[in-house]
Amino acid sequence: MNAFKLAQPRTTDEVAALLAAARPGLFLMAGGTDLLDEMKSGVVSPEVVVDLQAVQGLAGITAEKDGLRIGAMTTVAELADDPTVARDYPGLRQAALSLASPQLRAVGTVGGNLCQRPRCWYYRDPQVICRKKGGSRCFAARGRNKYHAIFGGGICYIVFPSDLAPMLMSLGAQVEVGRSGGEKTVLLEEFYQLPSVNVRQENVLQPGEFVRSIKIPAPKPGQKSVYVKLKERGTWDFALVSTAATAVVGGKKLASLSLVLGGVAPIPWRLKKAEDVLRGQTVTEELVKRAAAEAIKDASPLAENGYKTKFLAAALKQAVLALIA
Repeated sequence: MNAFKLAQPRTTDEVAALLAAARPGLFLMAGGTDLLDEMKSGVVSPEVVVDLQAVQGLAGITAEKDGLRIGAMTTVAELADDPTVARDYPGLRQAALSLASPQLRAVGTVGGNLCQRPRCWYYRDPQVICRKKGGSRCFAARGRNKYHAIFGGGICYIVFPSDLAPMLMSLGAQVEVGRSGGEKTVLLEEFYQLPSVNVRQENVLQPGEFVRSIKIPAPKPGQKSVYVKLKERGTWDFALVSTAATAVVGGKKLASLSLVLGGVAPIPWRLKKAEDVLRGQTVTEELVKRAAAEAIKDASPLAENGYKTKFLAAALKQAVLALIA
């Protein structure tokens, strides 16, 4: 790890001012669980690290008239322990508790989880110059690709590793972005971008911008949410396939349905075709099977990850049936 300077701003205006300079080699650090790993492995070598720990107004969960505001520096443990989250957004609590270990949840932050970098072993190897690091090829396309994308790959087959992002997207969350001269709000579904749009960056943050908070709409009457995560190990692990499901439930029928997958694409992957099959219909196992088959039509598995289509069907079935249970 190379030497670097440490900046410790106290206000969001100071953060915005530091970022506005847009100097190369400047990195934001929230909980540090991802950035420090990249630094130790030699993937990145910051010149300046901006520590957000002491910035006022970036942490905390606030219930508002039209929903819930979650500060970007709120820890995942605080999110999982919040009584309003448990009552109104149970799927989000499930996603938070599925994430990492108790020790990592105590330091990892909501904003950091939404902005983490891919876990692809080619990207994480400092000796491999893949497309995401400025090279000319994605080594996973014809290499070892057991954990890689079956949707939306093309020029880069990373999967986005966040557990919170699919669930928050399913809940219709927005990202409040801080920047010099004011703020802006971006729907979380529009916050992420495919490699075909920008292979070097997973989100739409521009130079000088940072995630300030996340806003979740108030739950509708009859709304339920579920998060299902299939992983390789019984202990903490990243998702092989996950399904975030939110719907207004009336008996065995689902309205306002939103299904988002994790672990299968470079971004949280919305299953709009499956939603169309299920929405407004009486849910049965056969109907869920049809919905999964419709979703899988768009999949393009690689040599080692075809199993993910079966996992998709299993996770979708478990999530949808849990909604009507």
